Amino acid sequence: MDTHPGTLLIACGALAREIAALKRANGWSALEVRCLPAQLHNRPELIAPAVRAAIRENKERFASLFVVYGECGTRGELDRVLQEEGVERLPGAHCYEFLATPQLFAQLSEAEPGTFYLTDFLLRHFERLVIRPLGLDRHPQLAGEYFRHYRKLVYLAQAERAGAIEQARAIAARFGFEFEYRFTGYGELGTRLATVAARQPRLAWQA
Repeated sequence: MDTHPGTLLIACGALAREIAALKRANGWSALEVRCLPAQLHNRPELIAPAVRAAIRENKERFASLFVVYGECGTRGELDRVLQEEGVERLPGAHCYEFLATPQLFAQLSEAEPGTFYLTDFLLRHFERLVIRPLGLDRHPQLAGEYFRHYRKLVYLAQAERAGAIEQARAIAARFGFEFEYRFTGYGELGTRLATVAARQPRLAWQA
């Protein structure tokens, strides 16, 4: 089997659009991407096994692998798998942290621990990933129970999109949360992937 000379990014599907945009903007042709379903975040115990399966399926096909996940609520299981498989991942607890940057996320968390965070992906798929899985489309009265510890919604935006702020503000109002908007862009995602891309050998035609 021929080995691809570049790196395969095994990534969370919630970051697919952002990774694709960064690849195009930076010409990272040596980086290939395989995204796992974003719905895994509703079952974090399934993330580590899914990542392991993707690693084992592809480790003989690529020169190197890199996992584009935070810890994501796996209670250490993802890091245990990656240590066993010899693969690195993005640092941080979750995408909110590396999109906002650790410094800003720490400030937001300290200012209001009861904060619900939205990214562009979660905003686009809020009904599918939050409302319907929690049964709030059928039993809206359960919102008070699910979100009783939350006081604020912070929208961490990666790109400017018409109507997005109003949509996020409406979600905050729906649950009685305070609202805050922060434009983060890609945060540390771009810088971390740039480091991975810089490890790639230059091809002969690029010299």
